[in-house]
Amino acid sequence: MSPKDALPPLPEPLRGEVADSHTHLDMQDGTVEEALTKAAAVGVTTVVQVGCDVKGSRWAAETAAAHENVHAAVALHPNEAPRIVLGDPDGWSRQGARAGGGDGALDDALTEIDRLASLPYVRGVGETGLDYFRTGPEGMAAQERSFRAHIEIAKRHGKALVIHDREAHEDVLRVLDEEGAPERTVFHCYSGDAAMAEICGRKGYFMSFAGNVTFKNAQPLRDALAVAPLELVLVETDAPFLTPAPYRGRPNAPYLIPLTVRAMAAVRGIEEDVLATALAANTARAFDY
Repeated sequence: MSPKDALPPLPEPLRGEVADSHTHLDMQDGTVEEALTKAAAVGVTTVVQVGCDVKGSRWAAETAAAHENVHAAVALHPNEAPRIVLGDPDGWSRQGARAGGGDGALDDALTEIDRLASLPYVRGVGETGLDYFRTGPEGMAAQERSFRAHIEIAKRHGKALVIHDREAHEDVLRVLDEEGAPERTVFHCYSGDAAMAEICGRKGYFMSFAGNVTFKNAQPLRDALAVAPLELVLVETDAPFLTPAPYRGRPNAPYLIPLTVRAMAAVRGIEEDVLATALAANTARAFDY
């Protein structure tokens, strides 16, 4: 195993308990039990397991049903919607190469997400939203149609909406305004600037910060964190992605949350205990557990 593939060591435990508001245990090595045990050892006692497609959303719901400290979010990732409608000849996603199924296939997938969203241990509908990094103009219509459907599902079931927003800030905010955002809306892996954080703060949207807030080139994210209302701030790993410094590029996991919490506390100029207490309360409120 090369050093780049090696899991980082356990950080010093937090003195309080926090939640990882967004993780992908199904994409990490080892068992769910191992991941939860390691996380709990450093004070990360709750995780939100997030689905990105029908299969992953079913797995998230089953895992949450089996573990008291796991809550599920279910959705079609913004990049999944165009693949369902238009096909995925390159097989970039975990499903491999697929032919396009048209709007009917997207409707079928959304029907299953709707069913899963009704389950009691599913606390969120996401990650949904818009991603203009990987999707060209031909896929944007499918993304937006899927996003609007997820907003409706979240509102009807009274669940949190978990948003993936990549290079699409203005359109994400526009669609939320047009559809009417659910009572609890979370910008996962917040990627906007301070001005957008002020908009989100006024609208009562939660902003979840990931390990990339620790990256040298992420000053705009730190500026956003500095102005975000404390009662709307969450922390996440998005594991196995976005591993915090100094382990950037190595596999991420929920047990690395303390590194991000400490970096966030420094940005806010508050004690890590004060921040951890706020993060725990905010995540429970965002996901209604």
